[in-house]
Amino acid sequence: MQITDQTPSTPPLLEVEHVSMRFGGLVAINDLSFTATARRITAIIGPNGAGKTTLFNCLTGFYRPGVGRMTLHHPVRGPVRLERLEGFRVAREAGVARTFQNIRLFPRMSVLENLIVAQHHVLMRASVCTIAGLLGLSRYRRAEAHAVGKARHWLERVGLVAHADREAGTLPYGDQRRLEIARALCTDPLLLCLDEPAAGLDPRESQDLNRLLRSLRAEGVTILLIEHDMSVVMEISDKVVVLDHGQKIAVGPPAAIRTNPAVIRAYLGEEEDEPLPPEITGAIGEEGKAHG
Repeated sequence: MQITDQTPSTPPLLEVEHVSMRFGGLVAINDLSFTATARRITAIIGPNGAGKTTLFNCLTGFYRPGVGRMTLHHPVRGPVRLERLEGFRVAREAGVARTFQNIRLFPRMSVLENLIVAQHHVLMRASVCTIAGLLGLSRYRRAEAHAVGKARHWLERVGLVAHADREAGTLPYGDQRRLEIARALCTDPLLLCLDEPAAGLDPRESQDLNRLLRSLRAEGVTILLIEHDMSVVMEISDKVVVLDHGQKIAVGPPAAIRTNPAVIRAYLGEEEDEPLPPEITGAIGEEGKAHG
């Protein structure tokens, strides 16, 4: 089956071209190319070990791929080559934010403080290397008030504002997941990379997450999503890219992906005429079909 990456007329925000990543003799990503269209949700799925998180680590500066280009088309800076930037510059200069498969909060800080810390570069500029902060100058006070206001806004959006003063490490696992998303959003990302955001969420929380991500898309945020919960992937994604052993084996709208023989074979290791399991097909529903 020929693999194509057809994109809408809206230009891509992200272009990944022929990226490969090796760890010694292990090929984690092999000649991967795809695009993520601006103001759309692109999901990256595949079996365990397919290379999904390695891809995120390349995009966000944790790894530098041995081969290939990763270009983010910034509306102000123009084309930004992500593979040439250090990790902190990917976030600050390219506007790429991410969450992690393993939660990385500051557990002893409050929920609110975790979101304020995410805005540290803005506060540092306003403090003029801490001088304005120490002196309590109005410039810093305004920046601090803005950071607190933005933090409370996103806590409200993810349903955690009532826990603003609670230590982050005492939150239930699902709430910590949502807090990580809120923290990433405090950086005003152009590209939001979410690594399994539905992990640990119950069905009601997953639906709340779907509504949040759809609203972010409507507000202009481009989302790149790794997720094993197919009820999330198939309901909200505009495009799905499927990896297996580091290679792209399929790409298309959710309705096409769920019946793709290569995807069935990768997930089940069975013959192509075998159907996808209920946790994949049963989660799609009519809304998923509408994406086709």
